[in-house]
Amino acid sequence: MPKKEVTIYEIAKVLNISAATVSRGLKNHPSISKKTCEKIQQTARDMGYRSNALASSLRTNKSYTLGVIVPRLDSNFMSTVLAGMEKSAVERGYHLIIMQSFESAAKEIECARLLFNHRVDGLLVSTSSKSKDFKHFDPFHQKKIPVVFFDRAPLGLHSFNSVTINNKLAGYSLTKLLLNQGARNLLHITGNTDLLVYRERLEGFKDALTTVKIPFAREMVWSSGLSVEDGELAAKKIAMMQPLPDAIFVSNDTCAITITKCLQKKGIKIPEEILIAGFNDDPFSALFTPGLTTIHYPGLEMGLKVVEIIIALINKEKTSPVTEVLDFEMIIRESTTSRKHNSKETPTA
Repeated sequence: MPKKEVTIYEIAKVLNISAATVSRGLKNHPSISKKTCEKIQQTARDMGYRSNALASSLRTNKSYTLGVIVPRLDSNFMSTVLAGMEKSAVERGYHLIIMQSFESAAKEIECARLLFNHRVDGLLVSTSSKSKDFKHFDPFHQKKIPVVFFDRAPLGLHSFNSVTINNKLAGYSLTKLLLNQGARNLLHITGNTDLLVYRERLEGFKDALTTVKIPFAREMVWSSGLSVEDGELAAKKIAMMQPLPDAIFVSNDTCAITITKCLQKKGIKIPEEILIAGFNDDPFSALFTPGLTTIHYPGLEMGLKVVEIIIALINKEKTSPVTEVLDFEMIIRESTTSRKHNSKETPTA
């Protein structure tokens, strides 16, 4: 027979105190001395006590859990964001349930449904690159469960909460850097422009072209999933272009590094023949040859900020919509510096 669960009443009997005192001591309630709390918690551990989170959530109507949906866990940036989230959540007495959409719209819908049924107090989302319809978040809004988008936020949703960087300015700054190096035939490889993050980077690209009176050519903007496989396919197409682009702005580092590597194998020199810039400042961007010019933005700070906002919304200390725009830094490396493109202009935003 399975062993019966230990109750707070049994702990109270052993310590000769009330069950109410045990309950408060287990939660470090300020009305109970630190010494008594420690004694209660040690006795509970010795007796094998487990708190009943489900019963507690039914009583209080709060689970003290936050749902998190990310595209993938295997990125340095996302790992850093999650580290910030975990730190901020634990400090506030919350736990995270983390799920991956694997860049699939269908999987994102499933994750949202599972987290809703798990009764999370709030939802933190970086949307899939394939997502175009965001009705799967409607049940959260209907139940007044806060949803905060981070990094990738959707277009077309009214009054949503978000923590992002100024992607339009970042896209402008990178493109301006390429132009200042003498590039005039620029290719932009972007993600799903139904997502605000990629739409804004594209707008920045367009605005920078306008400053030097280069007309925008739709055929010089390619949409992709920005994966390694997408980079390989893009490199094959680029190698057949006549003339070759003299600069490429790619919306993430993984795809940018893949394109660089594939073009180098075909004998195309980077940066002498083509300048290449990425986005996200993944660790490999500095280790790769040539070092990749990119945009760095603070993942840890984003994670801390997004949890701070959602808990304030849960506690009704803030009202929707809440938008936070974090600073970014342009990291200039060898992939955008060459003898051919030798303009001495400094990039301007």
